[in-house]
Amino acid sequence: MSTMQITCKNAALGYETGVVVKDLNFIISEGDYLCILGENGSGKSTLIKALLGLKPQLSGEIIFSEAIGKNEIGYLPQQTIVQRDFPASVQEIVQSGCMNRCGLRPFYNKQEKQLASDMMKKLEITHLARRCYRELSGGQQQRVLLARALCAARKMLLLDEPVTGLDPKAANEMYELIARLNREDKITIIMVSHDMNAAVKYASHILHIGGRQLFFGEKEAYLQSKVGKAFLEVSDMGGDEP
Repeated sequence: MSTMQITCKNAALGYETGVVVKDLNFIISEGDYLCILGENGSGKSTLIKALLGLKPQLSGEIIFSEAIGKNEIGYLPQQTIVQRDFPASVQEIVQSGCMNRCGLRPFYNKQEKQLASDMMKKLEITHLARRCYRELSGGQQQRVLLARALCAARKMLLLDEPVTGLDPKAANEMYELIARLNREDKITIIMVSHDMNAAVKYASHILHIGGRQLFFGEKEAYLQSKVGKAFLEVSDMGGDEP
């Protein structure tokens, strides 16, 4: 039986100005692949901040088990134009994922350098180690940031629209890479996405929010639900989300 890592009970999230999303109840277990769906403004980004420990809930509980601490969650945010132009080598960026392990040390030790090397090898970017990050393609840059996130935490990855701005080939490669980390390394994946096709293909569980929780459960149940059928129908027509 899988170990529970995060339990959310009747949580409401938001700001001083008011509630953004409420009535959240879900469980994330070791090895899950959870896809969070919802239109813009539905509360996805607020939930991300809460899971990262950056924003406390207004009410309810978000409980991290002893099996997974908040500092054991690797995070791959959406890239900004400024980040894409970052003037550092691939190796330097990947190694920076080990920064929390250094404590007060102003340098990386042998184990941390080896970890960064191992993650670059796993994501097939070793040959790019000395290249400048801003000279890479979008797909290569996302692999670098994913390797950095894996150096920070190996148990759980939180990914915010990880294929935004990528061409279809690079996007597919990124999805396959994330799925392999989940399948082979048993890393728990929490991915925010607008891509229904990717959710259907890769996710084990779906959390659909729209100011409140509209659905949480296994992917197969979601596809048979009223919310899931409506979302899939709109996605098939190429329109916006409901």
